[in-house]
Amino acid sequence: MLLHVVARGKIGRSPEADLVARYEKRLTWPFRSTELPEAGGKVPDPQAPVRTVLLDERGKQISSEELAALLGRWRDEGVREARFVLGAADGHSADERAEADVLLAFGRATWPHLLARAMLLEQLYRATTILAGHPYHRAG
Repeated sequence: MLLHVVARGKIGRSPEADLVARYEKRLTWPFRSTELPEAGGKVPDPQAPVRTVLLDERGKQISSEELAALLGRWRDEGVREARFVLGAADGHSADERAEADVLLAFGRATWPHLLARAMLLEQLYRATTILAGHPYHRAG
């Protein structure tokens, strides 16, 4: 299953970009990253069937194990693409939230966009290592 991160805004050269690149390299699952301008731009057509996860402050807070279980279930159901969308500074529209399969929040705090992207990549890496039985994740 393809893990596809779609993010508004350019990450450029930054410490956050270094973190994102570090976890991108560690991922063993197929991965794609798409950067869009703050407004407009075209999101690539998905590989159907697709599931869409919006990072949103109104979203559900889940553990790393729960994220791994979700990805594992989707993979086992034949989902070809899991799309993770980080919105622009003003977040996602009501229509985008309504169409998403999952709204995900990294806690109740507001996180800078670039840091949220780095956190997402780390959680995707962590989830895939949990599914692989790799010791990266230290539960308990």
